[in-house]
Amino acid sequence: MLKTFNEFERRPDLLARFDSLLPSYSVSCIFADVMYRQNVMTSAIKPPFKAKVCGQAITVQLSGGDLVDPLKALEMGQPGDVIVVDACGEVETSVCGGLMGGLAKNRGIRGMVIDGAGRDIDELEDINFPIWTRAITARGTHTMFSGRKEELSINVPIACGGIIVRPGDFIVADTMAVVVVPLERADEFLTLAAEQAEREQKTREWVAKGKTVEDLLAEFGRI
Repeated sequence: MLKTFNEFERRPDLLARFDSLLPSYSVSCIFADVMYRQNVMTSAIKPPFKAKVCGQAITVQLSGGDLVDPLKALEMGQPGDVIVVDACGEVETSVCGGLMGGLAKNRGIRGMVIDGAGRDIDELEDINFPIWTRAITARGTHTMFSGRKEELSINVPIACGGIIVRPGDFIVADTMAVVVVPLERADEFLTLAAEQAEREQKTREWVAKGKTVEDLLAEFGRI
């Protein structure tokens, strides 16, 4: 495949706003709601342990049938990034394990989303480096034997979990789902998400007071 290594614009100002919303309950659901149920990856991609993360996507395109470890992404990743890998849906070959997670964490990378498989989840949980995958398997790539690590492209548009992800798009991922927020509309959706999070918190307070469905619909227009 053609090897392409690009960069993208990092927006720490927007990242700080995503960080402020991350503690919200069901944060992936909030962004899914304000984006009219769009840009939610397939439910097959899940974390193997409880996790929540946000960050800008450093995208990786692998070659189907010839997967390598995306080590080049570690060299290019920066603090606040989330690595997003199109591993062609391959569920019998892991492209991320404990050692890679440790290296990524050392660079300030926040997590990895893989349309494929991972492994070493006991180690990843211990070092608090979250991954989202279709599967977990002990079988690794041939990289450890062949030494090849650059049969990939970085920071090109990819498909992951049925959603197009472009370099620099924001990833919001938790135990429930992975959501992609397009960079060019991040400011708009952040504003809507903040309003939604506040509205949901007020609704919870009403529920705790024993209000009825009719009360909630009259006040908030939704449940």
